[in-house]
Amino acid sequence: MALASMTGFARSVGESGVVRWTWELRSVNGKSLDLRIRIPAGLEALEPQIRERCSKVLRRGNVSIGLAMHRDQSEQLLQVNESALEAVLSTIDLLKDRVPDLAPPSLDGILSQKGVFELKEPEDDEETQAALHRALLTTLDAALIDLVDMRHTEGQAISDVVRAQFDRISQLTQAAEDLPARHPDAIKERLRKQVADLMEASDGQFDPQRLHQEAVFLATKADIREELDRLHAHVSAARDLMGTGGAVGRRLDFLAQEFNREANTLCSKSNDVDLTAIGLDLKAVIDQMREQIQNLE
Repeated sequence: MALASMTGFARSVGESGVVRWTWELRSVNGKSLDLRIRIPAGLEALEPQIRERCSKVLRRGNVSIGLAMHRDQSEQLLQVNESALEAVLSTIDLLKDRVPDLAPPSLDGILSQKGVFELKEPEDDEETQAALHRALLTTLDAALIDLVDMRHTEGQAISDVVRAQFDRISQLTQAAEDLPARHPDAIKERLRKQVADLMEASDGQFDPQRLHQEAVFLATKADIREELDRLHAHVSAARDLMGTGGAVGRRLDFLAQEFNREANTLCSKSNDVDLTAIGLDLKAVIDQMREQIQNLE
């Protein structure tokens, strides 16, 4: 399965009879799948089906789903709002009682009052409404296909960048492993000098047991074998996950945290300028990698 980004946009249009509509889908990063649906009043019954269709093809991301509809105004019916008309007539009767000399209102004046006339959409029969719903969902499916395609295209681009970053991490890890400062003779020489400094500082009165403990501590601090092995293992695991495809963003993000932990430990153990430089380069690449991974589904 191809990797997918969580960022995308799609639009599809459709029409049925005198009704035209446009679907717009926007997707951005999110910890889980969060669907935000905006549809016109009267279509609430479609929301469960909209959610079901989206959930089948999307796993993560904040997704906004909007539907805009337009009906041909020539189909709208002009009707009298009985309650509004009754309110206007009641007000006229009240004014007549209070102002006896009031001129009688004209029919034009009464009908011009706001709300007396209103345009009303014709009510569709069940068959027409069912056909409209089917057409709406069909064009939603088309928009979802386009959204998924866009997310996969973006996901492929991110995948190429992340794979290159895996290669760079592997190269830096190998460079740390190959440093002359990590050779046994170099480590022994550093320990010899550090022990000599300890003996000199104590005027030769250094406790042999304490000396042994300090030597063990220095040797342990200088050993980064475990960190290097873990970095190699994390690279291998991350490549396997990328090869698996699908919604692996969460697991890759967890691995990125593990990468960072090992790079931090390597830097803290370093007592060599070149090793410190490699550790800092590792941290920079890992930070960049994690930024990219957090865009993946």
